[in-house]
Amino acid sequence: MGLAIVVPCLNEEPSLRRLAGRLRRTLREITEDFEVVLVDDGSTDGTLTVMRELAADDPRFRYVALSRNFGKEAAMLAGLRHAEADVVGIMDADLQNPPELLAQMVKLLDDGYDQVVARRDGKGMSWPRALVTRAFYRVANRMVDVELRDGIGDFRILSAKAVEALLSLEEINRFSKGLFSWIGFDTAVIDYHNVWREDGRSKWSFGKLVDYAVDGVVSFNNKPLRLAIYLGALFTLLAFGYAGWVLADAVVNGNAVPGYVTLMCGVAVFGGIQLVILGVIGEYLGRIYLETKRRPHFVVKENGPPRSSGALP
Repeated sequence: MGLAIVVPCLNEEPSLRRLAGRLRRTLREITEDFEVVLVDDGSTDGTLTVMRELAADDPRFRYVALSRNFGKEAAMLAGLRHAEADVVGIMDADLQNPPELLAQMVKLLDDGYDQVVARRDGKGMSWPRALVTRAFYRVANRMVDVELRDGIGDFRILSAKAVEALLSLEEINRFSKGLFSWIGFDTAVIDYHNVWREDGRSKWSFGKLVDYAVDGVVSFNNKPLRLAIYLGALFTLLAFGYAGWVLADAVVNGNAVPGYVTLMCGVAVFGGIQLVILGVIGEYLGRIYLETKRRPHFVVKENGPPRSSGALP
């Protein structure tokens, strides 16, 4: 059985050598026919230099360097396209995904599963982030057309069928959590304790997390557009109701002095609602615009050596 592990990297110089050592020890226990595909997503530190050194020392370590930072979604896709194995795994380079779990995950493929996913338990996470995370998944699962599960990220093992299905999806705006769920197949889940990052800082700022959440909501359904219709209808009814009340009050009590505060509040509320609806429509139009361009998901600057034939001693 050939096994490939895809590792997207962005400024992971401090942890990359330790990750390579742990992967080498773990993968040897699984199979000698393995490869590790390291994808440099436009790093600005010495990540690419470390990748070259690892590939020179061990031909089973290959690398793909992208011409700039295209984002983690594009980096994972690049790794999947360059992997040359029957079974492909995806994991992060920051050692928050324990490589030692791979042996247990690969074994589950023999039980008929096509996806084996590692789910972190979230212990030790700060309560504000845990609260926001739970709220996101609760809202997202009410809106999107696929199931998103808390604690499940990109750390997983995929069969050849699952990889082929993922590569057949050519959309530009990729949200991998949703894509993994959308392709279906029998999926097994393994729980593990949350591991904190040892080197460097997380690449996920609060703003990027918000953008990622928006991507998740709008990538798999048109419910925000439908919600905009309902919201517009609701406020239209409220406006007509308020107009009827003002007219009835004027007939009964006479025409009072027009209310400046009421007018300004009405303009502000309805103007804000219109801007929100236009923003939702604009988000979908922007995605359609990008899809019609048919640009490649990424551009490769440099490739590591091709996979060696046969296993190394």
